[in-house]
Amino acid sequence: MTVTGTAPPDVPRSALADTVLDRLTTAYAASADPTRAADMRAYMKDVTPFLGIPTPARRALSRAVLAGAARPDEADCTAIALRCWKLPEREYHYFAVDFLRRHVSRCSSGFLPVTRYLVTTVPWWDTVDLLAAHVVGPLVAADPELVADMDAWITDDDLWVARTALLHQLRYQERTDTDRLFAHSLLQSGHPDFFIRKAIGWALREYAKTDPAAVRDFLARERGRFAPLTVREALKNIGG
Repeated sequence: MTVTGTAPPDVPRSALADTVLDRLTTAYAASADPTRAADMRAYMKDVTPFLGIPTPARRALSRAVLAGAARPDEADCTAIALRCWKLPEREYHYFAVDFLRRHVSRCSSGFLPVTRYLVTTVPWWDTVDLLAAHVVGPLVAADPELVADMDAWITDDDLWVARTALLHQLRYQERTDTDRLFAHSLLQSGHPDFFIRKAIGWALREYAKTDPAAVRDFLARERGRFAPLTVREALKNIGG
């Protein structure tokens, strides 16, 4: 049985989340730049509003917000992520992603439904890709039973869920389950969407840094099943 759920997760009580969100909303709001916000929103295809805080400044503010904060447990991670996701401006989502990347080791396999909610709520590559590689990937690596969820996610109707399954092994290097990587790539080889085709190529290109011969051999056998974009991306650094 997989742990992935479909209902929106509950927001647990968390004193740490209360403190962090109070500090965060105060600090970020004080640094908003409406002119820059409009440019950032346009660059991200109007997916969400922005406050207009550039990444270096945002991360400096985040460090100040978290200074002296207690180490979180899974409930704290859940509460902070979900409460940030309820706020409209994208910088709060970025804060949540950065927080989860830092503390994913505090979370169990039961956190996977929370990540699915984040992936499918106001989805775009700027949050989905980081969640896939830096949150979902470590969760699956820590609990091999979660590979069954990835096998379910790869054929999900939501392209961002499928993209997450494709990218969750992005940082595994020699720990990559090659058979699963190739099988997942083939399952989505005919997908019409750019974001899936690009993700397949990216996942293969990243693994090619570890085993270029395996990727070349795979594409030599299966090249005709993939879009030219996917093949170009996969072979970008190794030729073939």
